[in-house]
Amino acid sequence: MKPMSPVSRYFDDFKSYLKLERSLSAHSIAAYLHDVERLIRYFGAEEPNFDIRKVTLNELRAFISQLNTLGLQASTQARMLSGIKAFFQYLLLEGHISDDPSHIIEAPKLGRKLPDTLNIEEIDQLIAAIDLSNPEGNRNKAIIEILYGCGLRVSELSDLRLSHLFPDSELIKVTGKGDKERFVPIGQSALKFLSIYIREVRVHLNIKKGQEDFVFLNRFGSRLSRISIFNIVKDLAKKAGIDKTISPHTFRHSFATHLIEGGADLRAVQEMLGHASITTTEIYTHLDRDYLQSVITQYHPRS
Repeated sequence: MKPMSPVSRYFDDFKSYLKLERSLSAHSIAAYLHDVERLIRYFGAEEPNFDIRKVTLNELRAFISQLNTLGLQASTQARMLSGIKAFFQYLLLEGHISDDPSHIIEAPKLGRKLPDTLNIEEIDQLIAAIDLSNPEGNRNKAIIEILYGCGLRVSELSDLRLSHLFPDSELIKVTGKGDKERFVPIGQSALKFLSIYIREVRVHLNIKKGQEDFVFLNRFGSRLSRISIFNIVKDLAKKAGIDKTISPHTFRHSFATHLIEGGADLRAVQEMLGHASITTTEIYTHLDRDYLQSVITQYHPRS
């Protein structure tokens, strides 16, 4: 039987290290292993019997340079470098190397991409494109009103329950990432169209067993899927003639942006969005130039 090569042995042990000592998810482990495999293939192409323990800083930099020439996005390069750094950290901890050649390599700078948003006129235009002559149109109007009026993620909307609606208090209970629950205010407009959907449309559906508590259902009486909500939004944007890449998340971005532009407290917006960190919410503090110009014009004494 052919003995296992050192690289193969280290690779298998690295997988166990990620699972048992780093307690990473299966998805993260798979991503790290994929990145290390790419590194091994790179060096193996030049020298099939290379020793990973002898890889130098300059050789690693050459590998990173190659990633640049392939046109990979900075975020992809940063993720790959994270996996490679974890691999060399493992080799160092296990005593296979005495110096980590990756520790001084910096990840590429990641600019924070500002999300696409819709202005108020575009949101009104999109809502006006909804065909209210059929039951699904009334459901879809309630969906858009809640996406924009409450800033929900698409998964949170899909999972919304009747038992989590508190119309008298104008609140809904939302289950977000990590099964964390939060209460989100719901405005009069969203409440109005949600009530119409529940009382006049949903009540006539033949609801399947186990689906009774979900708010938004398809015509077969089952919970509306995330993909279905994506398609609803996509079709409405096309009908409205809005030439932007729009998804359910666009309404969440618009919700946050319009609140902050209107002077809402950043911490309050963080709470409503269910962000664990305030830095995630801060991306919405971007203001377009027209808005900034209007502030200067209105409030600066020399304008």
